[in-house]
Amino acid sequence: VQLQASGGGLVQAGGSLRLSCAASGRTFSSYAMDWFRQTPGKEREFVAAISWNGGSTFYADSVKGRFTISRDNAKNTVYLEMNSLQPEDTAVYYCAATSSPWAMARVASVMAYWGKGTLVTVSS
Repeated sequence: VQLQASGGGLVQAGGSLRLSCAASGRTFSSYAMDWFRQTPGKEREFVAAISWNGGSTFYADSVKGRFTISRDNAKNTVYLEMNSLQPEDTAVYYCAATSSPWAMARVASVMAYWGKGTLVTVSS
């Protein structure tokens, strides 16, 4: 599976962005999909996860209520809708895929595939 994230950019605090992650391959629907983010000098941080069929989602406390993860298996794409963005949301955002059990689908070390990141910058 190859992943390509897009949709990052510069936005003012309080604004919104939607990230997309397009996947190649016919097995996309068998993977749970995640979004992580990373800022310089810090470890990659879990943001959100969605199960293979979209039936389950999980969010980091820092984004709960502001971000929404979704997927369209017919389009081999996962999305991250980000609202009420704050400067502390500034980071490079990465999408990732895992076939690990759902309980583990928020741990960076079990991700099987990673996309190249897309930069989100939130100005104050």
